[in-house]
Amino acid sequence: MKQIVNPYLPSYEYVPDAEPHVFNGRVYIYGSHDLFDGGGFCLGDYITYSAPIDDLKSWRFEGFIFRKDQDPMNKKKLKALYAPDCIQGPDGKYYLYYSVTESGVIGVAVSNSPAGPFDFHGYVKYQDGQILGRRKGDVFQFDPGIYVEGNDVYLYSAFCPDLMGIFVTGGKKVSKVGPLCMKLDVDMLTILEGPHEIGVKSIACSKNTPYEGHEFFEASSMRKINGRYYFVYSSYKGHELCYAISDRPDGDFKFGGTIVSIGDVGLRGIKGVKDAANMTGNTHGSILTIGDKHYIFYHRQTNRNCFSRQACAEEIKILEDGSIPQVEVTSCGLNGGPLVGLGEYEARIACNLECKKGGTFYQVFKGTGRPYFTQTGKDRECDGDQYITNILDGTKMTYKYFDFDEAKELSVNLSSTGKGVMEVLDENNNVVAKFDVSKGEKMDLVSSLTIEKGVHSLCFSYKGKGKVSFFKFVLR
Repeated sequence: MKQIVNPYLPSYEYVPDAEPHVFNGRVYIYGSHDLFDGGGFCLGDYITYSAPIDDLKSWRFEGFIFRKDQDPMNKKKLKALYAPDCIQGPDGKYYLYYSVTESGVIGVAVSNSPAGPFDFHGYVKYQDGQILGRRKGDVFQFDPGIYVEGNDVYLYSAFCPDLMGIFVTGGKKVSKVGPLCMKLDVDMLTILEGPHEIGVKSIACSKNTPYEGHEFFEASSMRKINGRYYFVYSSYKGHELCYAISDRPDGDFKFGGTIVSIGDVGLRGIKGVKDAANMTGNTHGSILTIGDKHYIFYHRQTNRNCFSRQACAEEIKILEDGSIPQVEVTSCGLNGGPLVGLGEYEARIACNLECKKGGTFYQVFKGTGRPYFTQTGKDRECDGDQYITNILDGTKMTYKYFDFDEAKELSVNLSSTGKGVMEVLDENNNVVAKFDVSKGEKMDLVSSLTIEKGVHSLCFSYKGKGKVSFFKFVLR
């Protein structure tokens, strides 16, 4: 049976910040492009993948769509291409909005196809020709979101740290009020109205408002669903995507809630990063709507830092009142239901990764003493080469969900520098399989599997000495 897992792209692909859009019967994702084991955010040229709207299990690589040196300010390729967004303009062409490291301006590229390639079109500018972000009093432009309705073109942008984000902004002035909106001309470059506030609060002005604790930080994104406008953003917590709702696209947004946290913070009594279900970090994405189905796209962290992020997605529900209940992160994502409880699965599809030391929020420097996802190949090499390593005493790796019917046996493929026991538990903490782990390379261990028919999660829990690397498991 054809299935899809999280992350939904090949294991060697690191595409964070993915904005999903439907063009001509296909879903296209436009995101940044991290490098495996990279030393900074978004170091690669832009790529895109697409899938048929009726088959989100079949993603096709569309190639490289825009290079760093195509931006006139980046001819030497020294600056990164940060999170983009793409839209079809009133003229039928496709417009890619982006920013480069420390520039504080918004570039625009254009193509006749949603799959590119894109050519540089210009910088967003005022009617007098001055570039947005360069006029006295302008704030740093970052993470543009673009939305078109008829001939009306709306651009959203902001970066709202409580302190200067020197690494990203080069010390330029940042927004204190929250995200800003601008109405553009049909040339997709010239500002006709704005910039102006839309009501989504930053940490500087959230006290005693519904936004307090979930303030806007970055990652502006706009969607219209069932007649309501949804502004999706990454909150100051970093690990969550939140939303605000309005009856118009250019203001009066009211806080809605959290859609997803990559550490499931807010669910199951999880209060913060230290007790999160994953090692966390920033995330960025938006909502995809196909018919009556809705999905949230986001990214997870790998390789012990914030520079190798991977695209994930979950199905969500939008209730009649417009609210979106928070969803948990899973291994089955876009699959349309649980994974089949038979067959071979890569360890890398774990949706929860926990350890005795508790969670951490990945920053610039690599965290130590915790399990993590990694690979042996170089960037864009070796699909199927990703695995979990640095598994120590007390590590738990959870997979959600499988539909069990016939499986009676479970085998694991792992390496270990010590001895211990790996227990496999269901969601009720019943031990359903057990392995004695000894020192060795790439061992296949086999256990009977005792689990009831139906939908269950599997949690692999290691107790013992040494470090374990986990590659795959097989349900028979």
